[in-house]
Amino acid sequence: MSDLYELRCKECGKAWGNSARSFCEDCFSPLEVYFDYDSLKKTVRRENLVGRAFNMWRYAEFLPLQEGYAARGDVGGTPLVASTKLAARWGVKSLFIKNDAVCFPSLSFKDRVVATALAAARRFGFQTVGCSSTGNLANAVAAQAAQQGFDACVFIPADLEPAKVLNTAVYGARIVRIDGNYDHVNRLCAQIADRFQWGLVNVNLRPYYSEGSKTHGFEIAEQLGWRLPDNVVVPMAGGSLIGKIAKAFRELVTLGWVEDKPVKFFGAQATGCSPISSAVKRGLTRFEPQKPNTIARSLAIGNPADGNYASKLIRESGGWAEDVSDSEIVSAIRLLAETEGIFTETAGGVTAGVAEKLIREGRIHPDETTVVCITGNGLKTTDAIAAEFPLTEAIAPRIEAFEAYLESQLPATAAARA
Repeated sequence: MSDLYELRCKECGKAWGNSARSFCEDCFSPLEVYFDYDSLKKTVRRENLVGRAFNMWRYAEFLPLQEGYAARGDVGGTPLVASTKLAARWGVKSLFIKNDAVCFPSLSFKDRVVATALAAARRFGFQTVGCSSTGNLANAVAAQAAQQGFDACVFIPADLEPAKVLNTAVYGARIVRIDGNYDHVNRLCAQIADRFQWGLVNVNLRPYYSEGSKTHGFEIAEQLGWRLPDNVVVPMAGGSLIGKIAKAFRELVTLGWVEDKPVKFFGAQATGCSPISSAVKRGLTRFEPQKPNTIARSLAIGNPADGNYASKLIRESGGWAEDVSDSEIVSAIRLLAETEGIFTETAGGVTAGVAEKLIREGRIHPDETTVVCITGNGLKTTDAIAAEFPLTEAIAPRIEAFEAYLESQLPATAAARA
């Protein structure tokens, strides 16, 4: 497979082969993995997937993997949930929740990108891997590094949610807390990658890393019966995921695996950190960086690396971008849990809250097929909603105490029993 892809500049198109680099040294634009689709058409067909395990590796030919690479772990293969109660609540007919809150091994879509990044790290001979992270990526790097025998060192903002810090520490990774926001952390990591020759998955391995996100899109199309949806609502931090889902759909069309059709892409951000959605709503060709101030820390990137590409994609697809306040994020987390039994982190609250707003504004038509992308598990951000669920007073272990409790809490039910 290694001769079927290479790095090319997204702007000037110069080819750079395959190496641990993330930007073009001629024009300083980002690099991306380009595949030889003519060859892929001849070597793999949709029928080849029959019998393969339902995880991200079933699409191995379309990932930047060295020939003979032995995949580790059942990453991906997450449910596409056909919504009933939430769809009725929002007044739409065909609503699906792509639930990466149960992605293996660390319960977020970041497991997908780390899987392809560590494949590249192995190819290029790195022993130490790491990342700059707002939480989920650190969890995924630590978990998969432990599985595969890498040393791991991750860099995080000092105010990260305690649960996410714990979810990294338990795997034995070295954690470096930085007194600053994610953008400060990321700038430091660019220097560290050069100085120490480490494989930092979202720095010098970023082109390979980001390709893992395509599998989120591949699965959506396959789970819809090899059809593309009308709308996709995607959370945006650095802005890469929304572009890679679009790339996955384009690749499937190129290969003839799905019928071509317009898909509108909708980006979701928190109001307290919304450089991409602000650019879309204001009609800006380039976003303006912001200082993050939101409970959705996994989306708190004020200077998103792929922000301009994301806003361009959204506009050209006929979609839109929106943002929601912290209180709306909490309400959306509760709503998704109460209607569909899916407990999402704050980023998922952003996505669900924005989807509801887009439907209410008429930007998403109720008769269209819409997929809402949930990217992380709610157990990672319990501090954001803990105040909503105070502990109730304990009752005595007697039936009379329980009947009194019912009478005080559910008077209508108690009256009906009588």
